[in-house]
Amino acid sequence: MENELKNLRKTMNSSTHKGVHFTELQKKKIRASLHQREVTKKPNFSIYLITTLAVSLFILLFYTDFLPNFYSSDGINRGSLQPVESEWKVRHEYTKNNQMLFEVFPDPTLSAGKTYGYIFSFKESFDIYKGKDIEIYAIHSDTGERINVLPSKTITEPSGGYSSLQRFTAFFEVPDSGLWKYEVYFNNKLYGDVVLSVGDKVIQNKDIPSFVKASDIEIIDWNRKAVNIGNNIVGNKNKSGVIGADMPSININQKWMWHLWEIENPTETKLTAIGFHRETETWHQIITTGWTIGLGGANNGADAHAPSSVNIPMPGEWSILLYVDGELFDVLVYNINE
Repeated sequence: MENELKNLRKTMNSSTHKGVHFTELQKKKIRASLHQREVTKKPNFSIYLITTLAVSLFILLFYTDFLPNFYSSDGINRGSLQPVESEWKVRHEYTKNNQMLFEVFPDPTLSAGKTYGYIFSFKESFDIYKGKDIEIYAIHSDTGERINVLPSKTITEPSGGYSSLQRFTAFFEVPDSGLWKYEVYFNNKLYGDVVLSVGDKVIQNKDIPSFVKASDIEIIDWNRKAVNIGNNIVGNKNKSGVIGADMPSININQKWMWHLWEIENPTETKLTAIGFHRETETWHQIITTGWTIGLGGANNGADAHAPSSVNIPMPGEWSILLYVDGELFDVLVYNINE
């Protein structure tokens, strides 16, 4: 056994296991190599940070400006390079880079619910517009409603007597009063916009009292029909009603007795009755002696009353708007078919 151990020691001493295995220089090289590998494996945070900021800036500048506005919900290309005015202030012209591209001249009596003429005066040379399709959309400031007021039309020639489109005329209507933004497109690309103020709907009957507004019909609830509230009065309880409205005659003078509540000085008060026909959307004088009558004292439990002669010109659903001393007081809704 002892001899075997001696032979083993001789064998090991003659191999690489004998003596000092690494010099100091070799040790330093090994340590440097290991340190370099550790550094290489660690992520470079500053590079990641710079890359992230660059990508974020690209998204901010490109996608937020380009993608949301490139197409509208109806497929219209909104990716025009020119900025579009966004503020809701009345302006009849559109300017880009201090250069007016176009202006519009609407009818001075512009109002809702009726077709009016608009003259668009485009300032660039005809080559800019030739062969392109023009289209105009209108957006309402309050409701956000967006309608196509001028369907696509191809530009083939200049305005009559002009070198370009200095007098491009269009006819259309918008349904409501208020501020409307008119967007002009060429080949589905937004060219510019203007903002116009549109007045209330015009009442067809020019003799109607000035305090009656077309927008007054917005408060009409056609489902709230007048009912019998006692004493043969058909109307709205504790507000207004008529004796005789349940037995009307079309195009024949009929006696109606008006009754009103909440009237403090009836003998000093004036009542105006305006008839509005639902189907034809027309306004009518229904009291045969005029738009307005005086009131008398209390009667049948009401604070004021007044007899009158009434003529209903056509059958259908009627809304009778009642004004007391020029202020809208109540609305009576009747089905009058006989």
